[in-house]
Amino acid sequence: MVSTLALKLAISLGCLFLFTGCAVNPVTGKQNFTLMSEADEMRKGQQAAVEIGKAYDVYDDLPALQAYVSEIGQKLAKKSHRPQLDYHFTVVDSPQVNAFALPGGYIYITRGILAYLNSEAELAAVLAHEIGHVTARHSVRQYSAATAANVAAAIGGLAAAIFMPQLGGQLAQGVQSLLGITGSALVSGYGRSHELEADRLGAEYLARSGYDPQAMIKVIGVLKNQELFDIEVATQEGREPRRYHGLFATHPDNDTRLQEVVGEAEQYSQPSAADDRRAEFLRQTEGMAFGDAVNHGVIRGNTFQHKEMGFILSFPPDWRIRNKPDEVVAISPGGDALMVLSRFGNPRGSPADLARERLRLESSIPVLSMTSNGLALAVVSSTTSDGKPFKASVIYHDNNAYLLAGRGDSPAAFGRNQAAISGTIESFRALSNAEKESIKGLEIRTITATNGLSYAGLATNSPLGSNAENYLRLLNGQYPEGEPVAGQKIKIVK
Repeated sequence: MVSTLALKLAISLGCLFLFTGCAVNPVTGKQNFTLMSEADEMRKGQQAAVEIGKAYDVYDDLPALQAYVSEIGQKLAKKSHRPQLDYHFTVVDSPQVNAFALPGGYIYITRGILAYLNSEAELAAVLAHEIGHVTARHSVRQYSAATAANVAAAIGGLAAAIFMPQLGGQLAQGVQSLLGITGSALVSGYGRSHELEADRLGAEYLARSGYDPQAMIKVIGVLKNQELFDIEVATQEGREPRRYHGLFATHPDNDTRLQEVVGEAEQYSQPSAADDRRAEFLRQTEGMAFGDAVNHGVIRGNTFQHKEMGFILSFPPDWRIRNKPDEVVAISPGGDALMVLSRFGNPRGSPADLARERLRLESSIPVLSMTSNGLALAVVSSTTSDGKPFKASVIYHDNNAYLLAGRGDSPAAFGRNQAAISGTIESFRALSNAEKESIKGLEIRTITATNGLSYAGLATNSPLGSNAENYLRLLNGQYPEGEPVAGQKIKIVK
């Protein structure tokens, strides 16, 4: 009786999918399993676009750049399999290397990835790849697969609960973990088959629009080089390396399947494909912001400065500093100690009260209240729940509270770095009006290479820090060992 009930449920739900879950794929003309109509797709895209608007600012420093990107995107979209959609192309103010598409034709590209491209053809390749995701309805197909998987998980959970009641919940969770699909495809890709399909479609749209489809290979090479470089940096910083959108282990130059799918687009190539419009791309991106936006705080040398919040602090000269969306992290040269700065708005009570609340301190742990650089703060030294010693301070400034904490991986590591942690806490101060006005963001600039110019030479006066030489090579598509050629237009950061 139990097995019959589970079977009936499975058959009923399967029939539901059979009669309501198929639609013609606009790319292949074949039936695909989907639980979302095109009208639903448009609505979902609009809703998601509102949320993206809350998370990302539009990059509006260069209005002409927005228009330029949109013009290229619309040209490509007209050559796609779904030209009737109302496409939207937006440059977002983020230093992240990324581009992504929402259902219904909402496509986003960061200024971060624009900085590492070197021609209009490469920009078009990024946009064409994302258009390919839209035309093939990858997000819709993923949503439908996830919905079906969750129903399958529910059936599995029900059967398990009936046969082995004490394990039912755990088994259901296990099936959901195995079959569930999250929304991470926006930044991490849709899987090998869908990414290859987007590459193939994107290459076709490139060729039909007058660009060389091989620009798709070049762009994937740009991203692969970013990934390889980040592996080096991540090792230095003691973190996991980033994996870029849809990339796998093989370099694109050696990826036979990728070469094949892009090569299929050669049949659509036009004579104009020989011009990658590099000069126009460099003109449009001249003066584009690079790295952290000023309103998010900037790293200059060993200092972190926040113009809008009006403060500055200094980390030890040899520590590695990262400005993340919700915190600033600094790591010691040996990776055995770190400091973290975070913010809390509208604080209540004293700095000592907030320190006890946020750090969950026992009443027996002393908290020192004091004033430093004209600011009220509280300082405490203790150990974490796993026995790692730390020193932390809660600082009040301009209706905000800042928690600045430093810890060592061991008592010995903390001892080696304690003076550095204390010095950073003591360095936190308000910016003067003159200092605020002097804070400027970094920008992309173009120069003409002269005889004997090298990236090592350019790196000596670069604001890009210890890895400036590699960053300059990445910016100019010459990573890992290329050098400028006399007469070549190259990008620098100022």
